Amino acid sequence: MNTANYSHYCDTSELYPFGCPAGRSSYYGRGPIQPSWNYNYKSAGDALEIDLLNNPNLVQNEPSVAWMTAIWYRMTQHGPGTMTPHEAIIGDHGFGETIRSINGFIECDGGNPRQVQSRVNAYLKFTQILGVDPGDKLPC
Repeated sequence: MNTANYSHYCDTSELYPFGCPAGRSSYYGRGPIQPSWNYNYKSAGDALEIDLLNNPNLVQNEPSVAWMTAIWYRMTQHGPGTMTPHEAIIGDHGFGETIRSINGFIECDGGNPRQVQSRVNAYLKFTQILGVDPGDKLPC
């Protein structure tokens, strides 16, 4: 974890007038899907009726909050992609589209092929353990 990057996840532009009340370095990724940015903590908190904008550490310190934010993102947010991660999997778009929905160009389309392959390898490991077909379209 590069804590020097944590302050980059505070967007105080006109689009997000609520700012970063928990501090500029408080909105880094935590939990199973790791929501990043103040606006994602605000949106998740609003949807879950939890003040995550002022209390982002709840995602780190409360397992139920961590999983609620992961499920919220998976089911409702498309991030930099064109569909939610859930739609990508059930709509037969492949595991690669879930990566795109979470990290977009940072990893996909040549952004970080080693990280994509690492995610694909982990996905394959879990599908093997569970005895399910991983499908095709694994990288993004």
